[in-house]
Amino acid sequence: MSLINSLRIITAEGFSFKAMTKNQLTKEGHAQLVSELASLKDRADRLITEIEEVAQPDESGEDSLASQLKAELEVVNSKIASIESVLENFEIISGKNNSNTVQVGSKVKIKISGNSERIFYVVGELEADPFSGKISSQSPLGLALIGKKVNEEFKVDAPVGKLTYKIVSIA
Repeated sequence: MSLINSLRIITAEGFSFKAMTKNQLTKEGHAQLVSELASLKDRADRLITEIEEVAQPDESGEDSLASQLKAELEVVNSKIASIESVLENFEIISGKNNSNTVQVGSKVKIKISGNSERIFYVVGELEADPFSGKISSQSPLGLALIGKKVNEEFKVDAPVGKLTYKIVSIA
């Protein structure tokens, strides 16, 4: 049976086919997710223990503390599943492969509209944190930066209007 026929059968049975793209993570981002996962698993274990300890129903049939703990456990388990899903399909990116063009993992110094200079780290969507200078490669600025070289100028629509950026350095 060909791959096309297999996909038709899978689709016909109610499954959808989506190409698996790898989650791009820096080494630091991967380490942070692994650490967060371990912390969440510890928290889930503690919550289960607490639920077992307080699972003595009152006259209404359910202890309110146990209900709160169960709700918190659901949130923690959801976060665990989300992180595990990311870690099942990821690739470590470094940005060091070709330092003369911006790519995911690059540290980029840019001049904004001929005035101030800022340093940004171009990261995968999962690590983006604009307040610490980490911008997603899928954000408008991130998309505009990818593939650019030092001294290139480009414009990006921003809430304040079109801004002109110039690449000062790439690391």
